[in-house]
Amino acid sequence: MTFAIRPLDAAAVPRLAEILRETVSAGGSVHFMDPVPAGGAEAYWTAAVADPGRIVLGAFVDGTLQGTVTLWLDTPPNQPFRGEIWKLMVAPAARGRGLARALMIEAERLAAEHGRTLLNLDTAVEGGASELYESLGWTRAGVIPDYAYKPQGGLVGTAIYWKKLGG
Repeated sequence: MTFAIRPLDAAAVPRLAEILRETVSAGGSVHFMDPVPAGGAEAYWTAAVADPGRIVLGAFVDGTLQGTVTLWLDTPPNQPFRGEIWKLMVAPAARGRGLARALMIEAERLAAEHGRTLLNLDTAVEGGASELYESLGWTRAGVIPDYAYKPQGGLVGTAIYWKKLGG
């Protein structure tokens, strides 16, 4: 298996939407409810890839887009050193191959390249990626209980993480 990580553009929107729907259907808490409304995933990704304040990365396995993560850089004027990680997702059929780790490593590299020294993210406490983030040196700041609905209903907490870069 070979894979590559690279920035995405509008051509990737249909596959990004598919990955989002698959992720939500599998229980992934990424701001959408199951089923994702018709056109909802496409509208989200169309705006995301067009936003100059975001870098949407894709993980390609043998040429097929199988995962994504977004690096958000459009921070307020008093936080030009900070970025956020959004929507780390790997298609359920492609999990367990190191794609999420590779996406995070590239997002951190790009954040540093853009002068960011601090990143933050949040993840569901049930079924989220806490183990991955901690293995990459992220620090858990705390948990907010009952933060959001799970895609199929019921409340779930979120864990807040941060990481200093280059230091």
